[in-house]
Amino acid sequence: MTDADADVDPGTDEPSVPEDCEPVRESLIAWYEADHRPYPWRETDDAYEILVSEVMSQQTQLDRVVDAWEDFLEHWPTTAELAAADRADVVGFWTDHSLGYNNRAKYLHEAAGQVETEYDGEFPTTPEELQELMGVGPYTANAVASFAFNNGNAVVDTNVKRVLYRAFDVPDDESAFEEWANELMPEGRSRVWNNAVMELGGVACRQTPRCDEVGCPWREWCSAYETGDFTAPDVPTQPSFEGSRRQFRGRVIGTLREYDELELDTLGHRIRVDYAPDGEYGREWLAGLLSDLADDGLVEVEKRDGKTIARLER
Repeated sequence: MTDADADVDPGTDEPSVPEDCEPVRESLIAWYEADHRPYPWRETDDAYEILVSEVMSQQTQLDRVVDAWEDFLEHWPTTAELAAADRADVVGFWTDHSLGYNNRAKYLHEAAGQVETEYDGEFPTTPEELQELMGVGPYTANAVASFAFNNGNAVVDTNVKRVLYRAFDVPDDESAFEEWANELMPEGRSRVWNNAVMELGGVACRQTPRCDEVGCPWREWCSAYETGDFTAPDVPTQPSFEGSRRQFRGRVIGTLREYDELELDTLGHRIRVDYAPDGEYGREWLAGLLSDLADDGLVEVEKRDGKTIARLER
């Protein structure tokens, strides 16, 4: 990385990746190794088991994949047993577990057959070779190479793009994301690095960020954390703060901090001067605001003696 590439001010078209990336790398790896979601496929380097997890995860939330992954491997623990299975049984399993498009089950079955007949039961080890397997595209091939053989490139998924965009102002461009993801990844550590950066995007740098709550290790370098602007390619651009729902959400929280609880209209009058119970910014508007805050686990709303009462989540 050249000096011209590094330490560029946020807000320009150039990334703000620090010139010395080593502290950035080590802080993320240490954060991941100290605590991460214990998905079982993270505890194996078996290429077959990892491929199954990657294919299942393409259209299913990870927490739901765990049981399906374990059941699948109980039915067909090796590529040999999967290749020998009746394809209808494999597709039926996929349907029964609501794992998305059935053609992924067919491709996985065919890929197992390729491993057995074309590779003598041994998985290919590079991203390029892995793409020769049926249904295995560049992303999946790179993930299997990384997690099974520790020789992949940086994985670039939606979560990783969000992290790079927010933290280091990497522009919303596929080639830029790929370039900087690989620039940041420490050489020879694709297994732990790709797990760690995806964990960061999945746990800390979500669409609604949880920087302090989960102790994001990149806060001291992060442009979004410094500026408060957490927009990202998959997050809508923030509207003007003045008069926005974000502003009034903050006012609701601030007001309820001062009081044990407040009745709906009393709260409304305290957070905006133009509050009118039956007006545009009245009970219906405020009820929607409180519903959003309740969904986020921040506010409790209850009916009592015919009145709507709001208080902070206890």
